[in-house]
This record gives sequence, C-alpha cells and structure tokens, in this order.
Amino acid sequence: MTDLFTPSSRVLAQQIVELLERGAFHDGEQAAAEACAQYPDDAELARLRAVALLQLQRPADAVEILQHAAQLAPQSVEVQCNLGSAQLANGDADGAIEHLRAALRQSPGHPAILLTLGNALMAAARFQHARESYAMGTHGAPAHPGLRLNLAAAELELGNIDQAKTHTDEALQLHPRFDAAYALRGRILQTQGSGAEATKAWLTAERIAPHNPQYPFAAGQAMEDGGQLAAAAEAYERALQLNPNDGRTLSQLLFLRRRLCDWHDLDDLSRRLQQAIAEETAVVSPFVTLSEEIDSALQLKAAKAFAAVVEQQVAALRKQQAFSYAKPAPDSPVRVGFVADGFNDHATGLLVVAMFEALANDDDLDLHLFATTRDDGGSIRRRLAAATTMHDVSALNPAQVAQRIHDTGVEVLVDLNGYSGRDNAELFALRPAPIQVNWLAYAGSMGAPWMDYLVADKVIVPDDQRATVSEKLVRLPRCYQPNDNTREIAQPPSRAECGLPEQGTVFVCFNNSYKINPASFARMMLVLQQVPDSVLWLLSGVDGADDRLRAAASAAGIAPERLVFLPRMPHQDYLSRYVHADLFLDTLPYNAHTTASDALWAGCPVLTLTGHTFAGRVATSVLQQLSLPELICEDEEAFIAMATQLGNDREALRTLRQHLSQQRTQSSLFDMQGFASDFRRAVQAMSARYRIGRKPADLDL
Repeated sequence: MTDLFTPSSRVLAQQIVELLERGAFHDGEQAAAEACAQYPDDAELARLRAVALLQLQRPADAVEILQHAAQLAPQSVEVQCNLGSAQLANGDADGAIEHLRAALRQSPGHPAILLTLGNALMAAARFQHARESYAMGTHGAPAHPGLRLNLAAAELELGNIDQAKTHTDEALQLHPRFDAAYALRGRILQTQGSGAEATKAWLTAERIAPHNPQYPFAAGQAMEDGGQLAAAAEAYERALQLNPNDGRTLSQLLFLRRRLCDWHDLDDLSRRLQQAIAEETAVVSPFVTLSEEIDSALQLKAAKAFAAVVEQQVAALRKQQAFSYAKPAPDSPVRVGFVADGFNDHATGLLVVAMFEALANDDDLDLHLFATTRDDGGSIRRRLAAATTMHDVSALNPAQVAQRIHDTGVEVLVDLNGYSGRDNAELFALRPAPIQVNWLAYAGSMGAPWMDYLVADKVIVPDDQRATVSEKLVRLPRCYQPNDNTREIAQPPSRAECGLPEQGTVFVCFNNSYKINPASFARMMLVLQQVPDSVLWLLSGVDGADDRLRAAASAAGIAPERLVFLPRMPHQDYLSRYVHADLFLDTLPYNAHTTASDALWAGCPVLTLTGHTFAGRVATSVLQQLSLPELICEDEEAFIAMATQLGNDREALRTLRQHLSQQRTQSSLFDMQGFASDFRRAVQAMSARYRIGRKPADLDL
C-alpha cells in the first residue's frame, strides 16, 4: 500500500537506472530490492534488480527474479532478452536458446531477441546457427553496429576470414569509434599474419577505451610476436596497471622482462606470480613458471588451473564436435600424428627430423605431421615432408585442425608444443584422437585431463617426482630428447672475425636470454673473475638486452668488453661457432635443452647444474647419456669450482673436446636408429593398451 509520500515506481526506476549507470551496482541492487518490496508486481523494477545482480556476478539470483518478471510482463522483449542473458551467464546456454526461441515465436524477427539468441548460440559453439540469427537481426536493425560485429565474430569462428573482415568494416562504418570492432579487426589481422596492422587496430581500441585492459594486453601480444619486445613490455605494464590481478598479463610481463634481461622489479613480479598460483587468485601461463625458482608441485598446480580454464572454454565446442573413434584392426599400423609450430628451421624440427627419417620406412607406424605454421621453404621442412605425411594446417582454427586430425584417423596424437610457442591446448582439449601425448617442447606436466601420457626418462622425472606429473608416465630407456645426427658443421670464421680474442678461454652460453637470470649470470661473472683473459660468449638479444648484460657485468667488477655477443644466423653457421668455444656454462632453473645437444654435437663440453624440475634436469639427462657425469654439478659452489678449474686448464679442455669427437659416433645419445626403436615401442605400448580396452598406465621401457 502506498501513500502521497511514497515515490512512484517510475521515479524509483529512474533512480535505480542512475545508480547502475554510475557503476554503483551494490547500491542499485539494494535500492531495487526495496522498490520491489513496495511494488511487487512491477516487472521493470524486478528487471532492473536482475541487471544489478548480473553485474554483481550473481546470475542464479538474476534468473530467478527475471523468471518472475517474465510472468508479470510476458510481452516485454527487454525482460525476455535479459532472462536469456542471465541464463547464459549462469552457464545454461541450452536453456537460454530454448527460452529465446520461444520469445522469438511471440515477437518474430525482433532484432534484440535475435541478437541475444545469437550470443547464446555462440556460447554453445553453434556458430553457423549464431551467424544465421545475427544475419536475420541485421534485417530488422540494419544500423545496429553490435549485430554486424557479432556476425563478424561468428564468421571468424567458422573460418570465414574475408566475411568477418567485411562485417567488421560495416560495424565501423556505422560506429567509427567502436572499440570492440577495432579489437576484432586486430584478431582478424593477426589471423592473417598482419601483426603490425593488428597492433595498430588494438592500439586504436585502447585509445578509444583506455580503461579496458584487454586492449593493451592484445597489442602487447602482437608486438611481442613481431619482435618489438620493449614496446610490448610497456603495453603489458599498462594492462597490469588497469587489472593488477590478471594472471595472463603478469605472466607475459615477467617473461618479457626476462627475455629483455631487464631485471628491475623482477623479484616482485616473480613473488606475485608464485603467490597467485599458491593462493589460486589468478591463472598464469604455465610456460612462464619453468623459468621461475619454484618446485614441480607448484608448476603442476599452475598447469592444472590453466587447463581447467581451457577445458571450460572448449566444453561446448567439444560437445558439438562429439568425436568418436573407430577401433583399428589388430594388425594395422599405428597412425601417429604430431602437432607443432616447429616443423621448420626451428628447435623442434631440428630435434625430431632424424628420428622421423629413421622411422620413414617403418611398417608398424604411419606418421602424420600437422604443421600450424607456414612452410618456410627450408631444408628441415623438406626433410620432414619426405619422411612423413605433412599436413599444412596453418590457415585453420583449432576446431578445423581437430576435425582434420580426426578425419585422418589418427590413433596416437602427440603435442610437440605443450604450453610453449603457439600452444595447442584448445585443439587437444577437443579430443580429436583417442590417445594424446605430451612430449618434447614443454618441459613439464600439462595438468590437463585431455592429455593421457607424458614421454620422459628416469633422469628428468625420477621416481620421487612422480606425484608432480598428472599424465601417465612413459619413460624411455635413454634421454627423452632426440637429435639430428646428420647435422653438418660449417667451417667457422676466425676468432677475430667472431669478435673473440686470439688467446684466452672462451666460455659460452647460447641459451635463450630468458634462461639467463641474475643468479646464473652472477655465477658466470664469478668464473670470469677467476679465469684471467677469459670471455663469455652469448646470443645477442633485442631492444637493449646486450647493453643491460654489459652493465650487469660492470656492476660485478667485470669489464663489459669481456662479454661477446653472437648475432642470429642460420643453424649450420651457428653450430660452427662452437669450434671456438671451450666450455658451455649452463643455467638454472631452466637449463640447456636443444642447445646442450647442439654444443655437444659440435664438440663443446657442457657444464650443468642439476635442478629440481623437469626443465632443470634435461642437460643432466643428456650428459649422462653421453657418459660425462663429471660435467654434472649438484650445487653452485661445485659448478663455479669446476668451471674455474677447467677454464684454467687448457689440456683438460682439449681432452674433453677429443672425447666428444669420439662420442659423436659411439654414444647412444646420437643413435637415432636406436632412439626410433625405443619411440616405436613406446607408441606401440600405448596403442596396445587402447586396442584391448585398457586405460593408460605408467610404462617404463
């Protein structure tokens, strides 16, 4: 019952709208609740309360209130659309679709309902139906830029890049300052390989909507991909200022600082990352954790949190694709697929090419490679294509790649990226193959329910680390990392032409810059102090990384000219430079992997420290396989002492190089026929369990 002093429902509604427009959602919800108590039969007040509840992340409560509002005003399109959106926010896409289709029967062709229905269909991964809904909506509201943009997003999911671009341009013609349209343009351009133009689009979106952290983050990713690391770091800093609790941004900024050898605030960023993982306050990039001083258990926790998000994101699409698998005939070869962005002149391609060549005429395995990057025209791609069946899937989205793999009939699918490079998490979460395997590039467990096995060895994952691996463990009887034993080493230029002194010990560390942290660098400087006339040879970085390392050397009392930098060059030329290197000084917590094999193959001994994680034990595995345990150190003091002793003993260094020259032909480390045989047995063991209906299990070969 009301009186003359009670505001009308219309006045109360206007007051609530003003609160919501100011972002005062808590106050708006309280005001709406009080208004609903006064006017329990007013559908608009109930609707406004539900809108506030949605903003407060209470979708279940919003659904309940909107269902009541729909009973009060069954003809209200706004109520019906809000109810559909609330159901969607509450995780019930199918319910939202059913409700909105019923509303559409009451109001045929209504663009607002078609827009909301399209959103629900997108969430259910029913992209073709979503496209149809948005397209119908444009007929009733041809000047609505949001409908055009959502239509573009649906086309993009369907892989129709040109149509997506056309509709995005139409949205911008209707609304020239439409920030979301510039952001989608950025996604489209990035898909087309136009990174610089994509960056411009995202920066434009940021200028229009400077408080949206997604835009500088996306711009940072594009700039990082394009090699503009300093500019990317600045973009990530802007994004992190806007959203200090965003794990993705924190991860990328920390990793980029390591790549740039920009160590200011590094400890604080690392502490924040570890705290976010431990307290489960943010989801971070698992790959970034490999370079941090954390244990395998915390790395696994980060990987599981990341995998859980991916699993949720692809659930609807996986339901739509609904792959089933035909059991192969008992005597048929095992069809094995490998997915990577590295089937070019890349670390992954360089490692696996000789193994694939050794398996090329194998009647037991049928090898298929799915390359997610374009052909670079190099020799590695040609060799891989000659030894296997190569599928170029670089122009396809994850759903399309999954369909291609499934249509190919792959039984065992190997992810050679894991969470590194262009990660394949979304693709593998779609489950295109019945057996899925994590191997090689990502040095750790993926913590993912879609990954059945991890290929490793007993050194990198010893028994006491078993609990830190979520996959079933397949441990090879040798180092898990293959090598190309056909690599040729070019004749190097002179020491002087390489920028090296004519005399003195040349220590080398051609690891990526993100592996050279302050602690590893400090160890190297202590070694230089104790080996007169020695130099440290490093890979040249970008955007001032070399100057930062020179400054760090100077601060440690080492003349900056004792640091020599090698520019990027073709792999054969890079290998030749090891002829002038006396001793490779390894890093922790992420040590040399491919680089360790490169150095040893070229005759340069590697001195390593054994870490406590997968990423920190690979060089140890390599050296044990090579029968050189003397070069494996258990602590920092032993590492510095051994490096100093060898650096001052030219005869010992010559002996080591002579030993390595012999081991190139004698050691099982470079025996790719033997490695291929072990790998075949591993794949056959996985396949055999599947074919007889047994679940995956740990396998020690």
